Amino acid sequence: MSPPKKKRAQAAAVQYDQKNDDAPRIVASGEGYVAEKIVELARQADVPVVEDAALVSALLVLELGEEIPGELYEAVAKILTFVYKLDKGEKL
Repeated sequence: MSPPKKKRAQAAAVQYDQKNDDAPRIVASGEGYVAEKIVELARQADVPVVEDAALVSALLVLELGEEIPGELYEAVAKILTFVYKLDKGEKL
């Protein structure tokens, strides 16, 4: 019996500039080694990392620089709210 396959790492990074963007944009995405580097660089820069397998799968189909579609607004908004609260030092 072979050991279970390790799921390949996936990552996507979003950025939202309220002054210039209508919606958050994809600024990095990838799988495997690229995903691991995205997470590593985020942690080195003290950027919060949130794990959500379903959301990252949906984000990976988008192109770099592309705004997220309306159907993902709620999920991404929850994460951005969480990150905003972390930045403000609020207890979660």
